[in-house]
Amino acid sequence: MTMSSWKSLALAGTVALLSPAAPAWAEPEEAPAAEVVADDSMLSENSLADAKARMRKEMDEAIALVEKIFATDTLPPIDPAQLALAQQTTAALIPAGSLERMLDNLYGKVFKSIMAQVDGASDLMIGIKTGVDSDTIAALDAPSKQAIADLFDPHRKQREEQVTAVIKPVISEVLADLEPPMRAGLARAYARTFAADQLGQFNAFFATPAGQAYAREWMALQADPEVMLAMIKAVPPLADKVIDRAPQVEGQLKELPKERALADLSDAELRKLAKLLKVDVKTLKETRDSWDAPVETTEAAASDEWSYSDDAVDAAADAAAAAADDYDAGHDRSNWSEADRKAVEELEAATYEAEQTATANARKRLGMTDPTS
Repeated sequence: MTMSSWKSLALAGTVALLSPAAPAWAEPEEAPAAEVVADDSMLSENSLADAKARMRKEMDEAIALVEKIFATDTLPPIDPAQLALAQQTTAALIPAGSLERMLDNLYGKVFKSIMAQVDGASDLMIGIKTGVDSDTIAALDAPSKQAIADLFDPHRKQREEQVTAVIKPVISEVLADLEPPMRAGLARAYARTFAADQLGQFNAFFATPAGQAYAREWMALQADPEVMLAMIKAVPPLADKVIDRAPQVEGQLKELPKERALADLSDAELRKLAKLLKVDVKTLKETRDSWDAPVETTEAAASDEWSYSDDAVDAAADAAAAAADDYDAGHDRSNWSEADRKAVEELEAATYEAEQTATANARKRLGMTDPTS
């Protein structure tokens, strides 16, 4: 087996078992010089550190988003006795090794299938190694394919066993690490969802042989081939139903009133909107009127006395367009530095506050009422 196919095999096995990273494989006869190995190792460590830092940052952002969406920090406290009952329930529902059993049920067959595809005796690998067309390879019998694979790598079976032996323990360790937080989160959810007497009944059931059998198998059965196949077979009818209902849904949506614009609001609604926005109602009216104002176009009358040539007009237009582009580029805030953008935004906020304060003071001196009140 060549180095590239060996790496492909390791990577395929890793992906199949949801491994976070594939180890770097190298054959002894291809080992580089010692000083090069040290440099590559340093680069690899730096790359891994950068990847881990990026992943941690992204995960922290995702966690913060989930906490914000579900507002978990605002949930009421859980009674300790209630939580203790729920913890007993989830300890029964997620015994040690549950996640690994589920993964084996679902991905064990997938893993074996991928390993078979990258095996040296597969049509794919024989085609890659020999360049012979797929129809010719497909016509070969199994012993011939095995003999071809043995010519390239007599030790391929041992290599496959090594991949499984190296990857599987890593996956088992990762899944074992996931189980405690999963039990803890589920316990809190159960404590909030079920009453104490219900949790007690659950725990009594899980203490029986039947309950223990159910608790041991329920999670793995979610990934049972029968369940997965049934779910996949249910997708086409569901898709047909959605497509068939599309005209009906579209017609129902068209019956809804159209969204209102600023011009559709009455004066009373404008005053209410101004109060909500904390702006002068006059500003909203001016905005509304500017949107509704017709666009006036003026056509230049043809004149025999027109003194500018077409080239001059084109040149002036090009110059004006270039100036406008330069202006737009400079005023596009995406081109500004973070410090400049922050400074301008703070200045705009201060200017707006000062304008509102000055307006309010002037109205007081003139004895005018506040239009937003």
